[in-house]
Amino acid sequence: MVIRETCLAIWDVLHPAVMAQPQKEDWLQIADIFFQSCNFPNCVGAIDGKHIRVKKPIRSGSQFFNYKKYFSFVLFAVCDANYCFRYIDVGSYGSSSDSAVLGHSAFGQMLNNNELDLPGNTTLPGTTYPAMPFVFVGDEAFALGEHLMKPYSSRGLSIARRVFNYRLTRARRVVE
Repeated sequence: MVIRETCLAIWDVLHPAVMAQPQKEDWLQIADIFFQSCNFPNCVGAIDGKHIRVKKPIRSGSQFFNYKKYFSFVLFAVCDANYCFRYIDVGSYGSSSDSAVLGHSAFGQMLNNNELDLPGNTTLPGTTYPAMPFVFVGDEAFALGEHLMKPYSSRGLSIARRVFNYRLTRARRVVE
């Protein structure tokens, strides 16, 4: 109990200083770095979930049993272009999909409710129309959304879609 209380106290004190929620200006700087380093415009973060192997918790049934056939909980993270965590969620059941973990997390709720203070839509570099939203990038496990992009499925892709997937994957690697 002492360890739990100590960890919670440390989190409560350091969270606002170390992992403060980005503001519009911060998101714009992050997007600029993603564009410079990955050639992926309007990207403000990369998201992913990682299964952390654990011993089967007592009386947990199959809640922690994942598709990889072991017991785990999920570490969900959002990283910026400098490989820094901007948001984490620890402890979701291993049986939950990445998309479900996102949907149930505080970050996912803020994203769905437009409460992240993301910049307004803007045109992509070299274009004048249409204005596009700022987005987070994830893998195929996530559902496509207004502010969430994932790669095209890899069958029979045109060159333009293969280039898109390549650039999205470069942007996404920061969270891996």
